[in-house]
Amino acid sequence: MPLTDMKRLTIFSVHCSRIFSLQPCLSFGFYFSPLFSLRRNLSQVLSVISTNTRPFPDYSPKKPTIRDAELVHHITTTIKLRRSEPLRRILKSCESKFRSDHLIWILMNIRNDYNLVLDLFDWACLRRQSTLEARCIVAQIATASKDLKMAHGVIIDFWRKPNLDISLSFIHFSDRLIYTYKDWGSDPYVFDIFFQVLVEIGMLNEARKLFMKLLNYGLVISVDSCNLFLTRLSNNLDGIEMAIKVFNEYPQVGICWNTASYNIIINSLCELGKIKEAHHLLLQMELRGCVPDVVSYSTIISRYCSVGDLQKVLKLVEEMKIKSVQPNLYTYSSIVLLLCKSGKLSEAEKVLREIMSQGIIPDNVIYTTLIDGFCKSGNVSAACRLFEEMQIREIYPDSVAYTAIIDGFCQAGKMMEADKLFNEMVIRGLEPDEFSYTALIHGYCKVSEIKRAFGLHNEMVKMGLKPNIVTYTALADGLCKQGEVDTANELLQEMSMKGLQLNVCTYNSILNGLCKSGNIVDAEKLMEELKVAGPHPDAFTYTTLMDAYCKTGKMSKAHMLLQEMLDSGIQPTVVTFNVLMNGFCMSGMLEDGNKLIKWMLDKGIMPNATTYNSLMKQYASRNNMSYTTEIYRNMCAQGVMPDSNTYNILIKGHCKARNMKEAEFLRREMIEKGFLLTASSYTALIKGFQKRKKIEEARKLFEEMRRQGLVADREIYEIFVDMNYKEGNMDVTLELCDEMIENYIVDRTKNSRT
Repeated sequence: MPLTDMKRLTIFSVHCSRIFSLQPCLSFGFYFSPLFSLRRNLSQVLSVISTNTRPFPDYSPKKPTIRDAELVHHITTTIKLRRSEPLRRILKSCESKFRSDHLIWILMNIRNDYNLVLDLFDWACLRRQSTLEARCIVAQIATASKDLKMAHGVIIDFWRKPNLDISLSFIHFSDRLIYTYKDWGSDPYVFDIFFQVLVEIGMLNEARKLFMKLLNYGLVISVDSCNLFLTRLSNNLDGIEMAIKVFNEYPQVGICWNTASYNIIINSLCELGKIKEAHHLLLQMELRGCVPDVVSYSTIISRYCSVGDLQKVLKLVEEMKIKSVQPNLYTYSSIVLLLCKSGKLSEAEKVLREIMSQGIIPDNVIYTTLIDGFCKSGNVSAACRLFEEMQIREIYPDSVAYTAIIDGFCQAGKMMEADKLFNEMVIRGLEPDEFSYTALIHGYCKVSEIKRAFGLHNEMVKMGLKPNIVTYTALADGLCKQGEVDTANELLQEMSMKGLQLNVCTYNSILNGLCKSGNIVDAEKLMEELKVAGPHPDAFTYTTLMDAYCKTGKMSKAHMLLQEMLDSGIQPTVVTFNVLMNGFCMSGMLEDGNKLIKWMLDKGIMPNATTYNSLMKQYASRNNMSYTTEIYRNMCAQGVMPDSNTYNILIKGHCKARNMKEAEFLRREMIEKGFLLTASSYTALIKGFQKRKKIEEARKLFEEMRRQGLVADREIYEIFVDMNYKEGNMDVTLELCDEMIENYIVDRTKNSRT
């Protein structure tokens, strides 16, 4: 289950607020069409305004009449003298005479008393006596008083009005703000605040227009505000293109981008899949004196991780260390996820230990990624160890972590442990979701407990959770494995009625059930239906039907199906070729098997150990150990690592051919590599040494086999019972007799009762 990597992507927006040294950047050399209606090229604008920078206008309001002047004087004097009283009380007698013009004239008299300005403005707003000009004046005064929060609020309140004509309002507001600037505040940051408000409410076209308009007055919006603009632009793919265009153009008018700016564009390039350009921009930062930080590196590392380029990732991490840039949890999370996806789980755990050695506390995401990785590889014990470790460190698992390990137990068929964890999750107050239930349902279907699986399905429906296509596919697969293909088909019809779109995995379950039950005719019909109506067959569909043909000896049909698969442009997997190889071997067509391996290698398709094992097993069973060994050497020469089955095939073959020296050498080699012998391999070795009169070697292997918990056959027990009896070892003799009775009499009784 995938891990939703990625819970911490929001860290990027937090780091974007950090300010570093300011430097321009080079253009990327590619053009993006504008997102906005404003089409003029910035260079054309620059050529016009460079010689025509205009001054801000003087403020010249209309003059009050004598009667108005008297009222303004009266109100001004009153509110100053009685400032401790609420304005609604002291101005109650003046309300009927008060007009919006009076507000401007009074503000001119009290402009140096900031708190009184705010009180009067609030009083006027409640009575709808505030004009756009007054609002701009208060915004100017608030900015000059360094009350940026108030200035922001005064401006944004205007744009929250319903039924606002955006275009006309923008023209009026920007004009009034410019008109009141010179006499009421002269703090250019007021335009930054207006720019930020426009960006926040999504008026990006107007924000860009304001930027251009201010250039006429020789003012440039700050880099922090421009970073906010870049961030908002980069929220969608079309905007990303414009963000890059803005990043390339704005240095021409004096914008000096900082580290946060570069980080936004690096992330934007990565979102577009242009990782090489993003990496190049990282290098450009340093050339222009803008120091990359952990976000710069982590963003590119994350993208390289997503495309599986581990070498680039390791190189960048090393570069970070050289430059004393400490990787953070986001960096490490990306690396751990890549290593887990690549199956390099031991290396992923080493990264966890490195994090701890640096004093960084790992979080839930890193542990969950590792747990999920180990579960998917089948190493549930390692996942459990990490699950316990995170709780000891008081890093409490969430429902995703629980679901990952529950799924691991289900895949291993350990349903008791899976159930225990599921109940523990509920007790801890974590609500199971459809993924948690689906994991359990799939597990019970796998161990053929269909009744319990359907019980869980009903339970999740009662909880208001909707079973998804994966849930129903698991149920259908479970029914098919029990031979209830008709019931599975009925379930599919029910799914369709509920509006669920059946996918190829669902149909593959039915096809697999038909093939397992020997109903190849219906399987062929289903395959034809899929080709016509969809969803189209995939590699698994073809491989399943091919396997059925091979097991019934219809090798010509299997070969034709492979050709059809290739003609359809569907790439066979190594499992497909292993199925075909197994079919050749079962039919005694070993020469065709050899040709298949050669064809795979010629086409650049690397066989795995299973491919070679099928062929080696057949030659070994024919006592042709010279050719079996040759196949093994060719396999190793191709870089294919032998697995446990490879060694067991070779050991049994050499024992049968009485090559005990070679068999013993292979036994030691496989143990050194961590592989275990099967009971049949131990039996072959013991009998081989016993026939060669190498009793001590046989005895040691017998004891080793017993320690491994493997049961020897009756003939082996009889050999060692007789041997120990003759040697006078009565305790051992009786112990072996008890084991033999337990294994070959008690077990038979149980089986007969079953």
